[in-house]
Amino acid sequence: MSIVCRNLKYLRKQKSWTQQEFADKLGIKRSLLGAYEEERAEPRTEVLEQVSDMFRVSIDDLLRRDLGSQKDNFLEKRRQLKMGNSRQAIQFVPVKAAAGYLAGYNDEEFIEELNTFTLPMLGAGDYRAFEIAGDSMLPVTSGSVIVCHKVDGWDEIKNNETYVVITAREGIVFKRVLKNSRSKSRITLASDNPQFEPYGVEMEDVLELWQSDAIISKAGQQSRMSVNHLADMVNHLQDQVSLLKKKLKD
Repeated sequence: MSIVCRNLKYLRKQKSWTQQEFADKLGIKRSLLGAYEEERAEPRTEVLEQVSDMFRVSIDDLLRRDLGSQKDNFLEKRRQLKMGNSRQAIQFVPVKAAAGYLAGYNDEEFIEELNTFTLPMLGAGDYRAFEIAGDSMLPVTSGSVIVCHKVDGWDEIKNNETYVVITAREGIVFKRVLKNSRSKSRITLASDNPQFEPYGVEMEDVLELWQSDAIISKAGQQSRMSVNHLADMVNHLQDQVSLLKKKLKD
């Protein structure tokens, strides 16, 4: 990568801007900025002038000096800080980023650009937070944020616990996972809202599995449910569990 291309990427990350945010500030397309950073195109003079004014760096330094090479540079400090807190850092996937996450869940650069936060009650672990939509898991309401830790494989799944399940077909869903004791190739996803029927998913179709650790919702957002409604839900869930147990035995 040429020095100027490396410097553009360095300066963008120094501000914690996404490529889209930086491109908007420069008045160019995100794809063009990407081409600059990947050394598929050379920045135009007017772009360099904007960057020079924005960061108070001379054009000569942009072209000739590796701004991120110093031992005390900003990115190195931030990298060390992240390494010290990486186990507590929680990447946040909002609903609007769900489609992008399906394409970029294995892309380190995409994950790095997600906003992060920390929670004091969580210990060491690989955490991620997902904003959910819909009312299939009432009383957990649409817009709630589910904080989870990564689960690898069928053996680590705890039966009848809640998980964020990522599949190419269904996208990001928050469900209760039921295991089939006779087969490790399939799981059943069940909703806490009895209006939604459970359905099966092949393990080979599961891209990622995250067990829920905490639920964050806005004050006053909790669903208000009558005692009768709750009783109906409990009865329906009991019927579902009985039916599923019977199916698993057959």
